[in-house]
Amino acid sequence: MTRKKGKSVSFDAMVKFFIQNYNIPTKNDLDKLQARLDQIERLLRSGSTRARFTAKNKGAAKNGTVTALDTVFDVIQKAPEGSSFKDIQNKTGYDDKKIRNVIFRLHKMEKIKRKSRGIYVAS
Repeated sequence: MTRKKGKSVSFDAMVKFFIQNYNIPTKNDLDKLQARLDQIERLLRSGSTRARFTAKNKGAAKNGTVTALDTVFDVIQKAPEGSSFKDIQNKTGYDDKKIRNVIFRLHKMEKIKRKSRGIYVAS
């Protein structure tokens, strides 16, 4: 008995099959990735990410919303001898990670100083 031959598969179809099934990036994919990297590098060089961050915070303060930064800073300001980490946590109810991030930002903005380990005072 003779065997029927099926439709022959072209080389292009075979390559396309392997690219799709094995998630091999194409030239198009690499070009898109390169364009995105160029865009990110331009943003980093211009420093616009910092400008957006400060603009966002200023807008929130104008709208009357109280941010975590404002809340923690108020707690530290109200304690002239300094406020400990536990005091801040008890008065705000925020978790450790959030308070650490806020304290880091306030210290970077030079709004607070570290009096001693775990004690913070307003500048």
